[in-house]
Amino acid sequence: MADRDERRPRRRSGRRAPAAIAAAVTTGLVLAACAPGGNGGSPDTPDATDVSTELTKEKVELTIADETGFPLTDKLTEEYTRQHPNITFDINRDTFQNLTANAPRLLASDNPPDLIRLPTMGETVKDGLLADLDPYHKAYGWDSWPEAQLEPLRMNEDGVRGSGPLHQLGLGYSVTGIYMNTKLAGELGIDGPPGTLAELEEDLATAKAEGVLPIVAGDKDGVVNFVVQAAMNQYADKDEFLSWMYNEPGARYDTPGNRKGAELVRKWADAGYFPKDINSLDYFAFVSRFSEGKGLFTFNGNWEAANYQKALGDDVTFFLVPPEEKGGKHVAMGAANSFSVAAKSPHKNEIVHFLNWVHSDEKARQIVLDVSGASAGGDPDLPQPKAEAGSLAEAALEMSAQLAEEGGQVDFMANTTAGIYSGSIIPESQLLVTSKLSGKEFVRRVQKFYEKEVGKR
Repeated sequence: MADRDERRPRRRSGRRAPAAIAAAVTTGLVLAACAPGGNGGSPDTPDATDVSTELTKEKVELTIADETGFPLTDKLTEEYTRQHPNITFDINRDTFQNLTANAPRLLASDNPPDLIRLPTMGETVKDGLLADLDPYHKAYGWDSWPEAQLEPLRMNEDGVRGSGPLHQLGLGYSVTGIYMNTKLAGELGIDGPPGTLAELEEDLATAKAEGVLPIVAGDKDGVVNFVVQAAMNQYADKDEFLSWMYNEPGARYDTPGNRKGAELVRKWADAGYFPKDINSLDYFAFVSRFSEGKGLFTFNGNWEAANYQKALGDDVTFFLVPPEEKGGKHVAMGAANSFSVAAKSPHKNEIVHFLNWVHSDEKARQIVLDVSGASAGGDPDLPQPKAEAGSLAEAALEMSAQLAEEGGQVDFMANTTAGIYSGSIIPESQLLVTSKLSGKEFVRRVQKFYEKEVGKR
């Protein structure tokens, strides 16, 4: 790295006091509240006489279909079985891309998983593949939970999210941002996280000039969309963006704000801020590279907080993507790590007991934080899990609280439809980040694919 005679002025990011976390974090990574939808007489709605909150004493094995790289289910199920030895679990894993694409087939099979990681409901509700959880909502008293926490997990009979029956719950509630290698930053004369997009770009240019990779990212499996959407979030109208993600009639992706964000990513590609082999790097490869200290920034979520802390110790920090204007509100992706119960599951009462336990049991809530860095969700009056002072986990909780207070959460655009991630976002982003596609063309192509999936409403 070249010597630098001048050092950048010191910039400090304002971190919220931990005392502010408790009230906001359980609502937060959430959207504006709305009234719960009725069950609408869905054919998968359990009869009230079949719903029980009392756990069986019989031996039961529950099956879970989950994505690779998500150890939270391992830790939670181990503790649940320790507390309830008659209940055991069989967890099967696949890549995020494959799981999203194959979920309808798995749910429709003669032997579906009892619980499945399902970031995108798609047509599964319309096809009667998911259990309606509203009867359990009533039986367990989930009305004490912030409804805003549950809103994105509802879907009505027209396939619009945000209303209708509850078809999912979260195993933790995520927040995304930027991790910065503070050791490299100090060597570059960067003394704190950027406060605006312009300052972020200054840091990217500084790193590039000094031979340090500015952004550690990979796009073999499409996860550069963390970067793409983070840029879009700073220019897009949040409600307009959410309308599109919720499949509301007439909503569009090819908006001026989204286009501007995509063009910014193309600008970064042109400047050489991404790895040259970005399209051959999968999620694990780029996470490993950042963990090994091979770049200044990486865009990722709180689920990697523990891993990055272990790898980099005190040489890493985590912060929200800075807004366009200094002092502006933050906008970031955050959502439930959403799971659904199969309509054909023979063990609905048992698997929902597990889901409720995740939100209410003290040890389970601590596991959610320790393993994923996420908020546990559930009743906001419950004691909050404890994070080590100065840790990335504490930073993630503070970020969650700040985002909730500012009303800045948006869902992941990859969750918009069942096929959009593998069918459009991955191939088009691979062209965008290698300077083979303009931002304008990127959003046009994604919108065109979206219309094929949901139809022009």
